[in-house]
Amino acid sequence: MNNWVNNTGSNEDIVLSSRIRLARNLKDIAFPHKLSKEDGKKVIDRLENVFVKYPIKGQNFKTYRLWELDSLESKVCIDRHLISNKLLINNDKAAFILNDDETISIMINEEDHLRVQCITAGIQLDEAYNWATKIDDILENQEEFAFNEKLGYLTACPTNIGTGLRASIMIHLPAVTMTNKINSVLNVITQIGMTIRGLFGEGSKTVGNIYQISNQVTLGLNENEIITNLKGVVNKIISQEKLERQRLIGNYKYELEDKIYRALGILKSAILLGGIECLNLLSDVRLGIEMGLIEDVNKQDINGLIVDVQPAMIQKNYGGELSDREISIKRAQLVREKLNFIQ
Repeated sequence: MNNWVNNTGSNEDIVLSSRIRLARNLKDIAFPHKLSKEDGKKVIDRLENVFVKYPIKGQNFKTYRLWELDSLESKVCIDRHLISNKLLINNDKAAFILNDDETISIMINEEDHLRVQCITAGIQLDEAYNWATKIDDILENQEEFAFNEKLGYLTACPTNIGTGLRASIMIHLPAVTMTNKINSVLNVITQIGMTIRGLFGEGSKTVGNIYQISNQVTLGLNENEIITNLKGVVNKIISQEKLERQRLIGNYKYELEDKIYRALGILKSAILLGGIECLNLLSDVRLGIEMGLIEDVNKQDINGLIVDVQPAMIQKNYGGELSDREISIKRAQLVREKLNFIQ
């Protein structure tokens, strides 16, 4: 799998990443929110030993115990889409196992005992699913999961019962957003068992015109049906986004180009940059790249900045705790250096 941040694929591709997440629980053990600290740590050791005994060829994994990480390091992992905010709630008994290229993250004692997450660049749901099932098979051969013949895999939250599969696509939809078509898109996908969220998934706000589209239904459909349905929905949304882009360039060519080039100019010269403002400007520049209007910046540069301009990443890269004002100054400095160096 290719790490989505380092993706060097076609600049025309408006999909940033594909993700598959499997929820699993060990049989006859209380869900994580009911586990004591000691019992939670035993679950971590038990699952970690599976990877020690049965390594996956070509993959090196490392375990990170959250109580051994400081809060900044944990927040950086969220910024990099390696773990969820929910994992931090159980940080005294939670851990995650990560591969070298950061495409596979196995969260332990989040909402469920196991959250197997595979993320890759572009529309590659099948590839992500193949890796997730490979890991799932290894774990299930060594451990017995909570399973019911009628309901499927049992999970802490009823919305995950059944396959335990959450498939999602992270996609850039600036034109649909600009033309106020995003609400109609939301209404349609909700009616067919899908949901749309922000850049950091459940509970996050939408910024930078980046959305996560995923299945809501995990019961009553098999894994292939869930993935096929999501791909069908995403392809229709891509078509709608491209149609709106053509309408914008046809009716508002100068206004659109002005918006894109102004965004690039601000990013290359700003002294202070707020987080939301920065992501929205990066979205405009990314639109210019995807439409062939900007050639000296590529999607890989923008993907890297989407992660690096997050508050925790800035504090990590610039030496620890900073005030909001200092973060805005350092964010602007980082973006200026990156984009002016490219040119």
